[in-house]
Amino acid sequence: MSVTEPLILRRWSSRIRTEDCEAYVSYIRGTGVEDYLGTPGNLGCEMLLRDCGDGSTEVSTLSWWQSMESIRAFAGDDVERARYYREDDRFLLEKPDHVEHHHIVVEGLGLRRKLEQS
Repeated sequence: MSVTEPLILRRWSSRIRTEDCEAYVSYIRGTGVEDYLGTPGNLGCEMLLRDCGDGSTEVSTLSWWQSMESIRAFAGDDVERARYYREDDRFLLEKPDHVEHHHIVVEGLGLRRKLEQS
């Protein structure tokens, strides 16, 4: 990949019961986060929680990628479809079918610098 090609942000969101936050975060560290970070072309990921105040918490995962080909190695051929794990039904109140992909046009996390050094 040329370092001038845009990096890609993959975003997924859902909701869980607020009481399950600690267990869900632990579960995702051992499933999704390991898979993200173990996929060539992944530049990192984050998981965000937002208490909705109604007993539910919004959860979002953000992951940064070198290319759509890298994402395909993680997600499969249909990169727009969300990827789920065996125990997700235990936690998720909703399971959106799709994720969002965004081209990163301004980047201040040092991702581009990491690419240039590799």
